[in-house]
Amino acid sequence: MSSEQAGADRRLGRLRAALGTSPPLWWAMLYFFSLLCGYYVLRPVRDAMGASSDAAAVFPRGLIALGERFGIEVGDFMLQLLFTGTFIAMVLLQPLYGALVSRFPRRVFLPAVYLVFIACLLGFWWAFDSGIAGRGATFFIWVAVFNLFAVTVFWSFMADVFDNAHARQVYGYIGAGGTIGALVGPAITRFLVEPVGVANLLLVSAGFLCVCLLCIMKLRPWALARERAQGGAGHDGRAMGGSVLAGLRLVWQRPLLRALAMLMFFGVGVGTMLYNEQAAIVRAAFETAEQRTAFYSTLDWAINGLTIAIQLLLTRFLLQRYGIAPLLLLPALAIVLGFAALAASPLPMLVALVQIVTRASEFSLAKPARETLYTRVDREERYKAKAVIDTAVYRGGDLTFVWVHKALAAFGSSMVFLAGLGIAVGMAIGAWRVVRAERTLPEDPAVEAEARARAA
Repeated sequence: MSSEQAGADRRLGRLRAALGTSPPLWWAMLYFFSLLCGYYVLRPVRDAMGASSDAAAVFPRGLIALGERFGIEVGDFMLQLLFTGTFIAMVLLQPLYGALVSRFPRRVFLPAVYLVFIACLLGFWWAFDSGIAGRGATFFIWVAVFNLFAVTVFWSFMADVFDNAHARQVYGYIGAGGTIGALVGPAITRFLVEPVGVANLLLVSAGFLCVCLLCIMKLRPWALARERAQGGAGHDGRAMGGSVLAGLRLVWQRPLLRALAMLMFFGVGVGTMLYNEQAAIVRAAFETAEQRTAFYSTLDWAINGLTIAIQLLLTRFLLQRYGIAPLLLLPALAIVLGFAALAASPLPMLVALVQIVTRASEFSLAKPARETLYTRVDREERYKAKAVIDTAVYRGGDLTFVWVHKALAAFGSSMVFLAGLGIAVGMAIGAWRVVRAERTLPEDPAVEAEARARAA
């Protein structure tokens, strides 16, 4: 037997052992698979709209007419307007999400979030089928909101189900399950977009979200059992209570959360700079929405293929052996080097390559590392503060850097990527601050709470 075959057998043996000893792992993997598969059915459609050169196919007629009155060609600010609209929607929805988390128990608000998303998809199916004007911009904004809130809720729920030690063992597998879904989703879009049309793809995505609802119900007993073991607030499934805006206060007060917010802000910055340059390339290279959708689905395949290889070969090993430091610092270093290369030679193929490395390292390394941290904080930080970082801070970074890109684009791609190099350095500093702050966290909050109770 070759060493490669022996290594593959060992990895499969570890996965079988993990599945055998952890029943919730099955449902967690199916949950994340279905969630990302449903999202990636939609993502190429959204990206194709953002790269469209036809403003009338994206924006409502009233907005186009308003721009013409002031001598502004709306199509020249396609992504800037879409990202601004996304940020406004996120700011408006964040207090609503905070109220939902504060006032309703988990068994109510988790299914409610997904039921709302399913209802929205059915509404968009009707809008696309009817050809309603302005549906493109509304759909672009909604998909961005859906991605952030749905994935944030997923990882918050996983932190309820698994403790820190268990999370280090299984988060790599859960992430791999999601990555398989992220590979299947673009394939579904690529093969079905021509025969069934864009509108019916939305029904496929809604079906995957129904599977997510089933998984939430199946995982609920383990989440409640862990809450009872911790003896924390909400251990009986009750609402957390507290202020709707408590998440903002927590991010301001806690060093770890501030560092995570900094990492998120600059991490979004590097992604936004790449995304905008890539959109300009796609807009020039492809004429139709179907061609652009096919290109983006191919790019997603490459990103997710690299992601799952890293997840299966490296993530679990690095996380268990060395903790979060290499999972945060190695991607930051790779992105700094990538932007340095782009500043020197901004070739289209190099832009695509750096995009693949940036997103794959985020999904396979940085994301699992950040999520394990939330198993070591209390429930209010896990749901409220995390939602602020993953939504308001994330989209605030999008809004900031999409306009920064617009200002720099007039000076050429080299200037864009030179500025991006500075943003990447800011991301690396944020990653280092998270690693330092993480060292002050207790390994197991339940043990820490028990020790405090005994001391009292």
